[in-house]
Amino acid sequence: MTDPLVPPGETPPVEGSTTEAHEERADGGMWEHPGIWVWLIVAGSVIVAGYFVARVFFL
Repeated sequence: MTDPLVPPGETPPVEGSTTEAHEERADGGMWEHPGIWVWLIVAGSVIVAGYFVARVFFL
């Protein structure tokens, strides 16, 4: 016997498949918003640079 033709755009049936095509992505937690971390790094760099600039002008 031949398998019946599957219309274009549809997935053919699979025997024994009980899972979904894609698992859901886990919550990224604190890594979900890397912009916050970039802002903290930039702010820290500006503070450290400001300290050295102040030392040059005030010592």
